[in-house]
Amino acid sequence: MPLIYNQVVYDDCQLAVWEITESFEDMYSKIHFFDGEIENLKNYKSTVRQLEWLSVRRLLREVRGVPTQIVYNESRKPFLFNSDQHISISHSRNLTAVLLSSTKKVGLDLEYMAQNVEKVAHKFLNPDEYIVENQNKRNFHMYIHWCAKEALYKLCDKQDINFRKNLTIEPFEPDDCGEIMGWVDNKFWHDKFLLRYFTIKGYIVVYCCK
Repeated sequence: MPLIYNQVVYDDCQLAVWEITESFEDMYSKIHFFDGEIENLKNYKSTVRQLEWLSVRRLLREVRGVPTQIVYNESRKPFLFNSDQHISISHSRNLTAVLLSSTKKVGLDLEYMAQNVEKVAHKFLNPDEYIVENQNKRNFHMYIHWCAKEALYKLCDKQDINFRKNLTIEPFEPDDCGEIMGWVDNKFWHDKFLLRYFTIKGYIVVYCCK
């Protein structure tokens, strides 16, 4: 069963992770397509991107029990058609994840920890943020920061947010799982958020609800 994680992580937030092990044909055969969706799928030229698209719908069917249509606003923020549930979606390599809630705004990010993220850290870290000196932990610590900011960005509707200027993660020591605090400070938000993170099969998952 490719559903490798399915938990209620807050009072009304469900987090589920799907491992893509199926072929394109097998995944395609299990999807209920709404009007226009086959054309949308064909817009992705890469089979990898098509599998990601299919896996999100397959995962939602598994979690919600019914075929689910996803629509997007002008900022590419996803919504469930004819549903009050909030959703956040993330995928990286062979894993796809969704976070759902009927009462809270949600943000989720999932990344495979392969590259040396320190090379691009200047794009998302600010001088107020703490990274450990231990070389064995630095890359992991930076990945948590990166994913946490992606999760906050999604929760806050992707509006007027610069990762270095508007998002700050309070100092913490990295572990296999834990809780961290993050700030969003822009013209729409000045608020503090609790985020949680964990590792699974070489990936880091960070999520938050508000």
